[in-house]
Order: sequence, then C-alpha cells, then structure tokens
Amino acid sequence: MKESTGHDIAAALGPLLRRSTRASLYAHLTDGLGEALDELTYPVLSGLARTGPCSAADLGREIDLDRTTVTRRADRLERAGLLRRAPDPADRRATLLTLTADGHAAVTATRRRLATAIDDALTTWPPAEARTFARLLRRFTDRGPFADQDPFTDRGPTTRRGPSAPGENRPVPPRSGSPQGRTGVG
Repeated sequence: MKESTGHDIAAALGPLLRRSTRASLYAHLTDGLGEALDELTYPVLSGLARTGPCSAADLGREIDLDRTTVTRRADRLERAGLLRRAPDPADRRATLLTLTADGHAAVTATRRRLATAIDDALTTWPPAEARTFARLLRRFTDRGPFADQDPFTDRGPTTRRGPSAPGENRPVPPRSGSPQGRTGVG
C-alpha cells in the first residue's frame, strides 16, 4: 500500500524534530560565540529574541522548558552580558528577561550562521527550486500542523496572557513535545 504524502512529509520531518538534531544544530550555531552560549542556553537566547522581554515562566512555555531551567540558563547568559533582568513595569514584583545589545548581536550571528548553513545545503539546487521550497515551506508552517493553532480540533488559535502587555492575549505556542511543537530554531 502506498503511503500518503503526509506520511512522506512526517518521515522527512522526523530527523529535524529530534532533540539530538536540535542540540547538534545549536552547538554548531553557537560555536565560538562565548562560553555562556551553547546548545543549552541557545534556546533561551533565541526564544527571548522571538518573544521580547518576558518572565522566565512565559519564556519557558515558549521554548518548552520549566521556569527553573530557564532561570539557571538565564543566569549564565546574564553573567556573560547577553541578557539582563528588569522589573516588570506592569507588576513590580515580577522580573522580565531582556536581551542586551551583546545578546542581540549573538542572536544575529547565530541566525546568520543558520542562513549560511541552509544556503550551503541548497547550493546544488536550481535557484528557482530553492525559492519554491522556501515559499512552500513558509506556507506549510503558517497553515499546517506547526501553525499557532490546534489543527487537531479546528478551534483555531488558542490564547493566554502573554508578556506583550497587561490584559493582552496572544496565541499559545504549541509545546515542542506535541505533534505540532516548535523546535525553537532561529
């Protein structure tokens, strides 16, 4: 019996979604960028670049780590000058994690390395095919099972209180352990 296109795509995505694949990629992206930035702290730095200032608990939900793990890894990044803690203007009892200028520079460097690695992997592809792949992959991630919605219930985006602004709702990112989970790359 012939497998469906969905099965073929799921099989191709499997290696990309493995934790060991992500750890190896993060190690490559962070190599030589300082002792504090490695495959363990990269998701904190990258996640913070995506979310903007937020609490360790909110960041943990975004990158699928518990608050205490985020806090330990943020401590390393803070000592290296890549992030800082600041009082939450909406709740002075709370603390927000914020990237520093050096943190932003590190994120820029890792994203440049990722783009270069992808470009290198596509050098044997005809340019039109590479552009088509990029366009179709974007469409798949925007509308497929990796989108900010629950494709298994057709309920559309779910919301939670987020670090954006008090009282403002934002989509709940999927957990990386779920079928629609994020990898946190980039």
